[in-house]
Amino acid sequence: MDNLPAFLTGGGWAAAAIAEFDWAGSPLGPMDRWPQSLKTALSMMLISRFPKAIVWGPQFITFHNDAFKPILGEKPPAIGRSFCDVWQEAWPELKPMVDKAYAGEATFIENFPLVINRHGYPEQAYFTFCYSPIRAEEGEVCGMMDTVIETTDTVLAQERLSVVNAELAHRMRNLLTMVSAVASMSLRHARDIEDARASIAQRLSALSRNQSLLLADGEGEASIQELLDQALAPHPQLHDRMKISGPDLRLNSKLAIALALALNELITNAIKYGALSHPDGAITVTWDPAVFSFRWQETGISYAEKPSREGFGTRVLMRFVATSFSGDARRHFGNDGFIYELTAPPQVVGTSA
Repeated sequence: MDNLPAFLTGGGWAAAAIAEFDWAGSPLGPMDRWPQSLKTALSMMLISRFPKAIVWGPQFITFHNDAFKPILGEKPPAIGRSFCDVWQEAWPELKPMVDKAYAGEATFIENFPLVINRHGYPEQAYFTFCYSPIRAEEGEVCGMMDTVIETTDTVLAQERLSVVNAELAHRMRNLLTMVSAVASMSLRHARDIEDARASIAQRLSALSRNQSLLLADGEGEASIQELLDQALAPHPQLHDRMKISGPDLRLNSKLAIALALALNELITNAIKYGALSHPDGAITVTWDPAVFSFRWQETGISYAEKPSREGFGTRVLMRFVATSFSGDARRHFGNDGFIYELTAPPQVVGTSA
C-alpha cells in the first residue's frame, strides 16, 4: 500500500491492514490523533520478525505484526478488535495477566497451556510469552506488548519422549528380569559349562528376536503368527513340516514374551528329541481366541517319552507361560505323539467368548 504513515513503514501485511481499518469509528479515533507512544510501539512491533501484538487502551484494542498471524490461525481479523473478543475462549486464563500488565508489572511464562479455537474446533496449545506494560509520555500505563511464540510442537514432543522413556524403562526392567531368570535356570539345569553356555546363548537369541518384533510396530504387541515366524526364522527348512492355522490374534508384550519362550523350547525339543528329529515327524499348531486355547501337536513319532527330570524348558512351558496367561498348561506323551496345550480366560488375551 502506498503512502503509509511513517510509523507503519516496513510493517508488511499487518501495516497495510492497520492503515485500511476505519479507526474513525473506533474508541481510538483517527490515526492522526493517536499518541506518539502508541505510534512508537507500533513501529517497533511491526518491523519485528518475532510474533508480537499490542493491546491498547481500556477497550483492549488489538494490533499485531505479520509474524503473529499464524498464531491466530483462521480466527476473524484481530486488528481493531478487543483482545478479550479475539481470545474469548481463553480469556479467563489470560485476563489476570493482562490486568497485571495494565497495573505496570510484566509477566513472563513458559509453555503455558491454553485451549483455543482458531480452526473451527477447540485445541490444546502451548505458548511461551511475555506481557509487558507500555507507558504513555506522562508515565501512565496505556497498554501492553504481547511477545509470544507457540511451543505446542515442543511440549507434545517432550510428552511423547517422556512416555517413550517410561515405556523403555519398563521394558528394560522386564527384560533384565527375564534374562536373569533364563541365565539362572539354564545354569541350574545344565549338564556342564558348555551345555549352559549353549543353552543361554540360544535362549537369549530367542529373546532378542522377540524384542525386535515387539519394538517394530511401536505398540509393544505381536501376533501369534509373527511369533511363530520369528521362532522358525533360524530353521527355514522346517516350514514344510509344520501346519499352522489360526486367526489373527495380537498379544501384549508380557504374553508375547511368554509365548515366544515357549515356542523356542518346543521347537528346540522337537528338533532334538521330538517330531522334527524323525524323518516322518510333523507338527500341527492351532489356536482359538474364542476360549483362548493354543495347541502344539507332534505326530510321526513311535512313542513320545516324558523327560525323566524337570528342566528349564519344562518350567517355562508348565509354570512361567501358564502364570503369564493366568491359565493352565498341559502336556501329553504317548503312542500318538506329543501334545502341549495352553488355555486361558479370553479377557486375558483381549478377546471375549
